[in-house]
Amino acid sequence: MTADAGTQLTNPVAEGEAEIAFEGALRPRTLREFVGQEKVRGQLQLLLTAATMQQRTPDHILLAGPPGLGKTTLAMIIAQEGDRPLRMSSGPAIQHAGDLAAVLSSLVPGEVLFIDEIHRMARSAEEMLYLAMEDFRIDIMVGKGAGATSVPLDLAPFTLVGATTRSGLLPNPLRDRFGFTAHLEFYAEHELEQVLGRAAALLDLPIDKAALAEIAGRCRGTPRIANRLLRRVRDYALVHGRDADLEAVHAALDLYDVDGIGLDRLDREVMRTVLTRFGGGPVGLNTLAVSVGEESETVESVVEPFLVRIGFLTRTPRGRVATPEAWRHFGLSHPQAGLTLDVL
Repeated sequence: MTADAGTQLTNPVAEGEAEIAFEGALRPRTLREFVGQEKVRGQLQLLLTAATMQQRTPDHILLAGPPGLGKTTLAMIIAQEGDRPLRMSSGPAIQHAGDLAAVLSSLVPGEVLFIDEIHRMARSAEEMLYLAMEDFRIDIMVGKGAGATSVPLDLAPFTLVGATTRSGLLPNPLRDRFGFTAHLEFYAEHELEQVLGRAAALLDLPIDKAALAEIAGRCRGTPRIANRLLRRVRDYALVHGRDADLEAVHAALDLYDVDGIGLDRLDREVMRTVLTRFGGGPVGLNTLAVSVGEESETVESVVEPFLVRIGFLTRTPRGRVATPEAWRHFGLSHPQAGLTLDVL
């Protein structure tokens, strides 16, 4: 096993065709099958039912929240519930207004257009999207220079479903054009047990409640990670010819460096660096990233959110600081001496 195996296991970004196929097989097809996010499900159900009763396309929908909570799944369900075709794209793939114009002009009436990571679209494409969302038309420039003219092109009515992990990066004019914004929250452990129970049934994997509860406590409140951990437990039980019981869960997840609260190798390395090398902080992001041999963006976007959420790390104007809870978890005592030159 490579040094990054544990990090990859708890990274909620899907990688590889096999992983995508596995996750796709476990996706719920309807809002009734979807576990968790009860408030969002109720809001979406009302919105979709009203649109069906009025025989119109549903309002544009923005799904905001951390990776792995079900934004793509909900987009598929929105299309499925209304029996509408689904077109999928992503913000990084739309880097020019022409890219977006090609997609919009080919939509059929009532189609659902899903754009993942919509905050990463090119600015020129965002500006074209304003008019398309509001008036279902776009203006295409024909020619160059002084002889250029704008030709309006009417679009078929469609529903845009945008997904973003950083809604603060969306410009206000774009955010305001969404008729409904759903904020997805991390899952409680009892909800994750339901997710795991459903996945185990689909995988035909006999597993007891204690084992499901143990996995649920280690997956960072994220269904995507829960399904991955379940897959690792299934593999361990298969290879060793044993039942997927609590002992198998402990052995499998220990093998992949996922501890009892979901910390992986990189999480622990970051925390130990803050605690032991920098005396608990404060320490700057770039200094911390160099110390653990990772990019600062990886530390900020992958590692820090979970450590902050569980109360192990805080962000201050001077840098990152470990909390008393982190000292206790790692069995260390806070140094009595003042800050050293290392934190400057």
